[in-house]
Amino acid sequence: MADCKRYKVAAIDLGTVSSRLVLAQVEGGAIVESSKHTEITDLGEGVDATGRFCEAAVERVLDACRMFVDEARAWAACVCTTCTSAARDASNAALLLDGLRDLGLEPQVIPGEVEARLTFFGVAHDFAGERIIVADSGGGSTELATGVYAPERGVFALEGTRSLDIGCRRVTERFFSALPPADGELAAAAAWAGEQFAAYFEGLPSDFERAERLVAVGGTVTTLVALVHELEPYDSSFVHLRELSMEQVSAAIERMSALDVAGIAALPGVQPKRAGVILAGAVVIRELMRAGGYDMLTVSENSLLAGMAATINEVLDGATPTIAWTPSLSTL
Repeated sequence: MADCKRYKVAAIDLGTVSSRLVLAQVEGGAIVESSKHTEITDLGEGVDATGRFCEAAVERVLDACRMFVDEARAWAACVCTTCTSAARDASNAALLLDGLRDLGLEPQVIPGEVEARLTFFGVAHDFAGERIIVADSGGGSTELATGVYAPERGVFALEGTRSLDIGCRRVTERFFSALPPADGELAAAAAWAGEQFAAYFEGLPSDFERAERLVAVGGTVTTLVALVHELEPYDSSFVHLRELSMEQVSAAIERMSALDVAGIAALPGVQPKRAGVILAGAVVIRELMRAGGYDMLTVSENSLLAGMAATINEVLDGATPTIAWTPSLSTL
């Protein structure tokens, strides 16, 4: 068998809350070396209420992407850029997309199902052969996918792939008049999220095999680990594959629900820019666990970005992408 080629790639993901870059060396579908850069840009600010991006939010994202472009150029990498929930919802998404093209990027607004498959692909490398359900809870949506990835047997099987419009930014703007929430607001948010998650699980086919392990990704769950363990500074190697119990998530909600934004920001392990949405994010995670019947989840630092890097690797090798989605690549 010929030796696998090693490539330098860059993956940019522009989400509702965070803009993220990974610079990676990939070989044989695996990330050999990588570094990450995350900026909390709140692209989804106001989108749930207005259906439009505000210009200030777009400019924050473009400022972050100017940094990302400089880093990718210095890395001499092939670049893929995706936009997710907020860009799917905004009627003026062209404002963002045109700005990204002006930077030399080729943005793709990906459907929720592609987002779920990319995330599953990025996460499942750590659980080869194991049936898992992967949840990516972001600012505007939560993607769910159940399946098995067993590369040694050539198996990549996904079921129950779904994107639900439930996320920390969306829940915050829809239910909380301020922080701490007013009487009844927290319960209303939990009921709304719980009802939708319950409908998802109840709507699965009767012969659907339940995954024994729930794996969650995204800034909400990584922040919850940092909060529970009072991580300062943040340590990704500690967070990766760490478990979170329902009891720990509920205790974090109770702790934050009596605090204003400044009080939440002062908690060890919480990034100040995430303080305004982390309570809603924790409620989303708790209701997901409750609806699925999971008392414990596993947190992964891998995510859509890892899935993008592996998929870019496949395209550069001339292979058919495992997840049946082809990225648009640019060189800077």
